[in-house]
Amino acid sequence: MTEALDKGPFFHGTIADLRVGDFLTAGYRSNYRPEVVMNHIYFTSLVDGAGLAAQIAAELTKGGAVPRVYIVEPTGAFENDPNVTDKKFPGNPTRSYRSSAPLKIIGEITDWTRLTPEALQLWRERLIALPSHERGEIIN
Repeated sequence: MTEALDKGPFFHGTIADLRVGDFLTAGYRSNYRPEVVMNHIYFTSLVDGAGLAAQIAAELTKGGAVPRVYIVEPTGAFENDPNVTDKKFPGNPTRSYRSSAPLKIIGEITDWTRLTPEALQLWRERLIALPSHERGEIIN
């Protein structure tokens, strides 16, 4: 396990409506590739990175889902996200992590940078053009 660069705070972007004290756990279907059950829960120390993930998840569900960003606390060991650090960005500049242990919700952030309508439209077009098996890679 590679040593993680950050000690927090950490954030998770999602469309789930959660409360302080709830836990995010692995073992659920991916927001980006519903055919994949996730072995890890992913998070970042960049609030706007979590916001981007939340907005893309909301776009993919196409049902008026509300993107949300939560402050989370890892309950166990975590590592740099190897999908990013080993493949695309050595050194983890995206400050992305994963854990097989739950993340505890300790708050919600409402003041994060949302995509402009123009940028959101570009994401929509990009997502529509991708085969479903490639949509999970777009976050990385």
